Amino acid sequence: MSETPASLNRKITSATDLESVVRTMKAVAASSISQYESAVSSLDDYYRTVQLGLAACFKDRASAGGQDMHKEGGTIGAIVFGSDQGLVGQFNDLLVEFVIDTLDKLPGKKKVWAVGERIQSRLTDSDLPLGQSFTLPTSINEITPLISHVLLEMQARREQGEITQVYLFHNRPKSGSIYEPASLRLLPLDHTWQSNLAAMPWPSNNLPEVINGVQHTLPALIAEYLFVSLFRACAESLASENASRLAAMQRAEKNIGEQLEDLNRDFHRLRQSAIDEELFDVVSGFEALGKP
Repeated sequence: MSETPASLNRKITSATDLESVVRTMKAVAASSISQYESAVSSLDDYYRTVQLGLAACFKDRASAGGQDMHKEGGTIGAIVFGSDQGLVGQFNDLLVEFVIDTLDKLPGKKKVWAVGERIQSRLTDSDLPLGQSFTLPTSINEITPLISHVLLEMQARREQGEITQVYLFHNRPKSGSIYEPASLRLLPLDHTWQSNLAAMPWPSNNLPEVINGVQHTLPALIAEYLFVSLFRACAESLASENASRLAAMQRAEKNIGEQLEDLNRDFHRLRQSAIDEELFDVVSGFEALGKP
């Protein structure tokens, strides 16, 4: 069916409106990236402080390093941070592939907790058993309640003996709009984890000393370590999600711009053809009237 100037004009109007929506979404994604990346940058210093506190506790192996705080083996609980919204390209698909590939290499039963509706739907199509699902936060202020909920759920499942190990999976931002899937074994806090922290070099010549004893300070630092690890994973995932959405919006804006160029070219060509036909009719009529 051939196009008409009216139909092309409607398409140009629709494409222009869509371009405006894409630009708005691109601006929102760019703004969100900034706040989540700032949160991650701020967490790095605090995370370093918590690590140093744990290292100070584990320097004395006789009081802290000689006991194993959690046991190995058992069911693995995997916490997967995905997205709630679309227009993120292969953000969720690549992460699910990474989760499946990583968990297949680990022995024992698995249970997956999904954070985000989109990632939950992708995990449902896999053979991994799903457990509790969580709603992804839409701002920095909503991350803390989510992490508190996840920690309470994780603690309840561990006390009931349903899980003994916990792994984190999320997308981590790289340079530009690139991201990569990452994983972290959050629990158990075994001898290897303690030894690695104890081996951390102290930033000054003054050796650390734990006030009030390790038995009071260590549990508080471990709680902060778990909270910060989950918080940072969520913030990095949200930053990666918005980076992926920004890249998708940039591609969409480019495609819409090219489509608008083609539509405007066709519209001007049709309008010029209509003008030429009218001029031809006028000239033909004038010549017909001039003949005897």
